[in-house]
Amino acid sequence: MLKPSLQLRFGQSLSMTPQLQQAIKLLQLSSVELQQEIQQLFETNPMLEKDEGNDIQADSDNNDVENDSNNGLLEDQEIPEQQEQISDELVVDSSWEDVYQESNIYNESPQEIKADSYENQVIQSGNLHEHLQQQLDLLHLSDTDRVIGMALIDEIDHDGYLLDSVESIFTDLRESLPELECDEVYAVLHLIQHLDPIGSGAQNLAECLLIQLNLLPPDTPLLQPARQVVSDHIEALGKHDLATIEKKLHLNTEELHHIIELIKSLNPRPGAQIADSETQYVIPDVSVVKHENTWHIELNTEVAPKLRINSHYSKLIKRADNSPQNEYLRSQLQEARWFIKSLQSRNETLLRVSSAIINKQISFLEQGPEAIKPLVLKDIAEQLELHESTVSRVTSNKYLHTPRGIFELKYFFSSHVGTADGGMCSATAIRAMLKKMIQEENPAKPLSDSKIAKTLDEKGIKVARRTVAKYREAMNIPPSNERKQL
Repeated sequence: MLKPSLQLRFGQSLSMTPQLQQAIKLLQLSSVELQQEIQQLFETNPMLEKDEGNDIQADSDNNDVENDSNNGLLEDQEIPEQQEQISDELVVDSSWEDVYQESNIYNESPQEIKADSYENQVIQSGNLHEHLQQQLDLLHLSDTDRVIGMALIDEIDHDGYLLDSVESIFTDLRESLPELECDEVYAVLHLIQHLDPIGSGAQNLAECLLIQLNLLPPDTPLLQPARQVVSDHIEALGKHDLATIEKKLHLNTEELHHIIELIKSLNPRPGAQIADSETQYVIPDVSVVKHENTWHIELNTEVAPKLRINSHYSKLIKRADNSPQNEYLRSQLQEARWFIKSLQSRNETLLRVSSAIINKQISFLEQGPEAIKPLVLKDIAEQLELHESTVSRVTSNKYLHTPRGIFELKYFFSSHVGTADGGMCSATAIRAMLKKMIQEENPAKPLSDSKIAKTLDEKGIKVARRTVAKYREAMNIPPSNERKQL
């Protein structure tokens, strides 16, 4: 018969405390997300402030807050005024330029204006639909034509092409406009296609290019043959079947070359120049520089600024006070401490992992991408005694600034491929070799995948043809028949 009893057992388990969850969250944030997290905490936690490095010292010893004998109230201490006092008497007969320094950017000639004054501006582009609708509103159209125009613009994608057929749009419009004719829809579409950007509303690539060709001056050299190539042989041109085009249009190589250059001057995606998003810039988290033949890793202080506890608010905490206001200050102080500690741990881990990666990839800094060595997450994790998931979080969406450009930390990890001498070669290095070979190839006789595989084999790197094709497609490089040029 079983009887109830009490037993004492010892065990260990990992608990996901709030501090640990916060540390993991900060570890996987990108530079932009980290700045947003810090800014949000600045707005909600009065205990946290940015260390500007001025004369006001941080509250380095947080334990003094709890041990303060006067409960943290510094009645005799005066807070210095940091704001400049403005005189009550203002000179009324002075001009604006006498009080405020006038900006000289508009007084300089265009040649004297610095380039960075434009490069640092963030330009917000408009929406293609709104851009076309604004132009449509400026035209003197009837109510029926305006309804047709709005329906057509709604069916244009971000590249400028009509998503649905004219017949289908006409059928939908007949429900509200019974007397509508299909020719009226085509007429309004023709009007939209000649708005800015030219070619918007085209139903296919050939129509888009023809619209732009028809607006060129009539005396443009080889204009008529260019129209024939676009209207009748656009597929052959896309496949680089130049011999067929020369034969059917009775052109020589030089004439076809000028026609192709003329077609290349057109815009196959007219709507793309009216983007609806801002340009996103990559902010590097760490940078590597060379001093006296030694590579050094440095954190980007703009991404991870120094934070500290606000000494003024922390000294307002009373030791034996359980009021809601005092409890609020205590909780905010504890949260600020946790955040600063988690941020410091993130920076230290990021610096350790980046240094370990660079120590493994010194050849990349010295020789370039073709010298990247095989490296996996497990190698760095074992070296630093970290878990692979930690290394993965640190390297995700983190960027390294090098003399050779800005690279994501994940870029330096790749599988290995065996060589003829029994060594290992990085897959990233093979892709770099492949890209360099294609850039240096003869445009008239581009290298096939088999030829590239054979050339790599001669260098001691055994790679199958299908592997070369996989690497080439991953880099968005077309096959040899599409890379052929005159």
